[in-house]
Amino acid sequence: MVSQNQESSLKVTSLNIKNMVCDRCKRVIKEELEKLGYHVMVERLGHAKIYTDEQRVDLEKIDLILQVNGFELLLDKNAQIIEKIRTSIIDLIYSNRLGSLEVNLSEHLTRELSKDYSALSSLFSAVEGLTIEKYFILQKIERVKELLIYNELTLSETAYKLGYSSVQHLSNQFKKTTGMSASQFRALHQADRKSIDHIGHL
Repeated sequence: MVSQNQESSLKVTSLNIKNMVCDRCKRVIKEELEKLGYHVMVERLGHAKIYTDEQRVDLEKIDLILQVNGFELLLDKNAQIIEKIRTSIIDLIYSNRLGSLEVNLSEHLTRELSKDYSALSSLFSAVEGLTIEKYFILQKIERVKELLIYNELTLSETAYKLGYSSVQHLSNQFKKTTGMSASQFRALHQADRKSIDHIGHL
């Protein structure tokens, strides 16, 4: 942990990191960057700060250690924006805030990124090959699969947790996306889930 006095005397570098999608990812990144001799602070998904007394931060070495662990340093501004969209959606779904969210997805992302949603949507679609809305649905369905496999919640509880207006809405979206009903999936206990950092990619 870096104290305020230490912070003032150290060079601070902000890093935008692809595929940092969970708390485990945060821990791995912190541990790996600390091995390089940096003081590290990981405050949110997709972003870390390193503190050092070196004049020049070796970004190539940082990127290499990140890639070895399945991550990637993002230097391109558009790539950073897209990753922020992805991590904002993942955090929203997995932090269980969808059921109590008072704004729609477009408003949420506009607030999170301080950018016009139409610009975010156009950029995301152009680079990722699918819309933000489709990516959001795919992530939600993977979360539904996870909850169905664990069998801890009723379908009604799952629908509320993920912000669906009704069980029917969840069921329709699940069947359209996976080709089977949620109850069929639960009965089969299928575990063919994709890792969340690969959703939306072929």
